[in-house]
Amino acid sequence: MATVTFPHNPPPAADEALLDAYSRAVIGAVDIVGPAVARIDVHHSRSAGVSSLGGRAGGSGFLFAPDGLIITNSHVVEDASRITVDLADGTTCDADLVGNDPGTDLAVLRISGGPFPWVSLADSSALRVGQVAIALGNPYGFQCSVTSGVLSALGRTLRGKTGRLIDDIIQTDAALNPGNSGGPLVTTTGQVIGVNTAIIRPAQGLCFAIASNLVRFIVSRLLRDGRVRRSYIGVAGERVSLPRRLARLHGLTGATGVRVAAVEPNSPAAAASLHEGDLIVMFAGSVMTGVDELHRVLDGERIGRPAQMVVLRGSDLRDVTIVPGADWARQPQRR
Repeated sequence: MATVTFPHNPPPAADEALLDAYSRAVIGAVDIVGPAVARIDVHHSRSAGVSSLGGRAGGSGFLFAPDGLIITNSHVVEDASRITVDLADGTTCDADLVGNDPGTDLAVLRISGGPFPWVSLADSSALRVGQVAIALGNPYGFQCSVTSGVLSALGRTLRGKTGRLIDDIIQTDAALNPGNSGGPLVTTTGQVIGVNTAIIRPAQGLCFAIASNLVRFIVSRLLRDGRVRRSYIGVAGERVSLPRRLARLHGLTGATGVRVAAVEPNSPAAAASLHEGDLIVMFAGSVMTGVDELHRVLDGERIGRPAQMVVLRGSDLRDVTIVPGADWARQPQRR
């Protein structure tokens, strides 16, 4: 019986050239960014509740200044009693926490020594959907791992551990796994366009990074203050539909508002005599259609400044003056 052979058809020269160009672009980006990527090991004390003997966790980060400043995720360094950093050249050193913002899941560390290799933050407003994206990090402890894909969407929102929405989120299909958190998402030119922060399980190709423009803003505040200035009024709230009859009666433009589910003792809301069951419909001239809108207006500029709030209590519409406080003043300080 004759042997049948199938000829091998090599890819057209143009396709091969494109693949080679793509490979060279990824390699070039890794050559630029790789030396600045760090593995972060976090040691927890017994009091952190990891285990009866203490425990370790970890993630990724990257140097963004030659004097040892590192960006990572807040959740990577949460409740750390000690933080150590492994650099790409094999150097291991202790790191200090410079600043932490759970509201955007970002943190800044500092290591001593230098100068270190570092990478710069790009302008994320110039990004385009479909653009090549490259992720670097240490998934499951596999140091200096690289994946690539494209930017799937821009301007997403993601809810953080504090309950606040994080705006300006990049969606990518560059594969991320536990341990990639805090690592850079970069362009083919080696500029950082995002900080890898989350995946959706068990979906495939749904990965998210905090856009570099937001990172730049938050990091500047962390370097200045160690935290991000936000205000609070001291209520637990939920989005509810406004009664149509009352909305028409009072000429309210929104269909929903924020129902006060609880009022913190000794809070600005308590001082303003807010009650459980009140419906917040306006704050400082802005319509409040939900808790996310309330979070957005409670920025650092509101601290200590009286604001007018419009509240539905029963069938009555009331004007309430409230003075937001500093959000960090009620949080335990890191020792």
